[in-house]
Amino acid sequence: MAKDYSYRPYSSKQQTQSRRVKMVMLTLIVLIVGVVIWMRSQMFRTPVTPETTEPPKVLFNEVLPSSAPVSEPAPQAAPLPAITPPAAEPAPAAAPIQEPAPVAETVAEDTPAAPPVTAAQDPSASPNSTIGEGPNQTSSEAQQLIEKALALRDTGKIIAARDLLNESLNMKLSPAVRTGVKAQLAKLSEEWLFGRGVLEGDQMTSRYLVKPGDLLVNISKEHKVPYEILLKINGIERAEMLQAGQRIKVIDGPFNAVINRSTYTLDLFLQTMYIKSYKVGLGRAEHTTPTGRWMVAPGGKMIKPTWTDPDTGKTYLGSDPDYPLGSRWIALDGIEGNAKGRTGFAIHGTKEPETIGTQSSHGCIRLFNGDVIEVYDLMEPGQSSINVMD
Repeated sequence: MAKDYSYRPYSSKQQTQSRRVKMVMLTLIVLIVGVVIWMRSQMFRTPVTPETTEPPKVLFNEVLPSSAPVSEPAPQAAPLPAITPPAAEPAPAAAPIQEPAPVAETVAEDTPAAPPVTAAQDPSASPNSTIGEGPNQTSSEAQQLIEKALALRDTGKIIAARDLLNESLNMKLSPAVRTGVKAQLAKLSEEWLFGRGVLEGDQMTSRYLVKPGDLLVNISKEHKVPYEILLKINGIERAEMLQAGQRIKVIDGPFNAVINRSTYTLDLFLQTMYIKSYKVGLGRAEHTTPTGRWMVAPGGKMIKPTWTDPDTGKTYLGSDPDYPLGSRWIALDGIEGNAKGRTGFAIHGTKEPETIGTQSSHGCIRLFNGDVIEVYDLMEPGQSSINVMD
């Protein structure tokens, strides 16, 4: 068979390399296009939407009680106290940190009686009754005032908010809204009153420059408050640690209280500004706590005074394990109403905390031991008044 010797072209070395370069570039182009397509598909799967922030809204129901327990009862609280200065300057109070001489007091600690049905158990005091004309409803004027106060609070204008909320307590409020307003005021007081700062626009607190020779007890008397509260809010451990040149926060008192017998509450005020509320125990039916106006007696603040039970004649020392009067004693003098001329009554603690909220004493006003220490540190003898009302 004859061989085919026809011409067959062979690829040169340069042509081979050129084809390889073209194939590599083509492969790279395909890969790049594929990556771009994949990235675009991922972007469309997870679209990014801009965040939108709505302006904050102030709701009227913000003043209603929260789910956390509040020491304020649901029924309508007593009105603000009518404070009138005493006719004459009282004698200086005894130093409250000294152990008092034996005292005789007409208080007996008896078996607690069952508490009566109070307004807190009244179904008409519903949180839903906020607006309208009924006796347990909030007026539209009060609602507007509270809404304005809450808006001021949210912008940091604590003093302006405080003043409006306190003003609303003199208006027509449902029991639930009144409770909420008081809870808001109590929360604000932790900042403007019990905090170390003096807020702008506050007429009830100020700064005092301590001068050489100043004593804290004299500064406190000038401002009608006990020195104990000035120690606390200024973080001073002992009164003798006060130094000239210090600028301390002072409070313009006095502190006063309104006791509502129907709700077993003590509402605390600085002058006429609501601060907070406490639960109390009151006198039994046969020894009811008299209504009317009382004054903290000069020299009447004592720590665990010796006391003789008028029913049994047994004398108790403050160190006795069964001492019945708790951690503090604040003696009262009757000034007006059914209280006028009455003595032997006091605000004190108790070794029977279960009697708080009941008629169980011989006429005195009982507080939990922790609460009575707070009240003790705020009441100024001869200045602080206590109004007891139904």
